[in-house]
Amino acid sequence: MLTEFKEFIAKGNVMELAVAVIIAGGFAVIVASMTSDLIMPVVGAIFGNVDFSSKYYVLSGAELIEPGMTLEAAREAGANVLAWGAFLTAVINFVILAFIIFLLVRYANKAKAKFETPEEAAEEAPAGPTEIELLTEIRDALKK
Repeated sequence: MLTEFKEFIAKGNVMELAVAVIIAGGFAVIVASMTSDLIMPVVGAIFGNVDFSSKYYVLSGAELIEPGMTLEAAREAGANVLAWGAFLTAVINFVILAFIIFLLVRYANKAKAKFETPEEAAEEAPAGPTEIELLTEIRDALKK
């Protein structure tokens, strides 16, 4: 079992996946920073210096909330809040990350197609029967 595990781990795909997960974790931090530090302040300035990440709607426990309380303070006070601003920030993070991944995959596919030789492309397509093979099959079918 240990030998099989070593073979499994040593496969290229597993190692590539591990590297991809580590890079994606770091990349997610960069995207989160870009959203919270660059994009959301611009969006907030457009809508009147609003920090969307701290916007919320109180569902219950309104008596525990003082006007102007931050989202964290409202949660600590025990209020049930709908944190729509944090959700909006997470959606923007996702859209940015998805778009960048789309661009990376698109570029990788173009690069792969550019470096693929015509012989490799021909090898991928299954070769059909030749004209002579087709004529031979027709002749054999007509003899029956």
